[in-house]
Amino acid sequence: MTALDAHRLRHDPVSSDPDVTTLLGSRADPDLFAVLFDRYFAELRHYAASRLGGERGDDLAAETFLVAFRTRDRFRTDGPGGGNVRAWLYGIATNLIHRQRRDEQRRYRALARAGAVADRGTSGDDATVARVTAGALQPALARALAALPARDRDVLLLTAVAQLDYAEVSAALGVPPGTVGSRLTRARRAVRAAFGGDDPTRIDEGTS
Repeated sequence: MTALDAHRLRHDPVSSDPDVTTLLGSRADPDLFAVLFDRYFAELRHYAASRLGGERGDDLAAETFLVAFRTRDRFRTDGPGGGNVRAWLYGIATNLIHRQRRDEQRRYRALARAGAVADRGTSGDDATVARVTAGALQPALARALAALPARDRDVLLLTAVAQLDYAEVSAALGVPPGTVGSRLTRARRAVRAAFGGDDPTRIDEGTS
């Protein structure tokens, strides 16, 4: 940990976040990074699996942490959205998914053809997540996701699956919050069109 990092931990409220403390500490003590792995691997695997499928999700989540570990010296606590380790990890995962964009598109189209359906025994927020995760995609939603521009799909799934807020999505993708809002609006408009006015990706709409 550099002297500048130590100063930020003492004087910057954002940098007093336990995730940031752990990440900065891992620069001097690499074993500390395992704390972040244990804390976030499962949810990152869940997000990756929603886009690439179960086995690929495992691999991508593991690669996310490998990249994060190797680049942890470049993590910044200053600037817009700085200091959010969780958002930073999701940003890495999303960038890695972009390298497999064609595979993601093929997967959604295959699910649409296969007629996979959501688990109707799930309710509330869990149902929202289930509708957009591996093995639980409705055909219409799979088609709608496949048709979205990649950048709009990123924002939609970071909010619907990862449940990041606008500020976190902004930090993850390195775009202004206003851009997040406009992309999310476009994505939800397209999904609503596919569902005749309903939007199964909206967490606050429950099982509608």
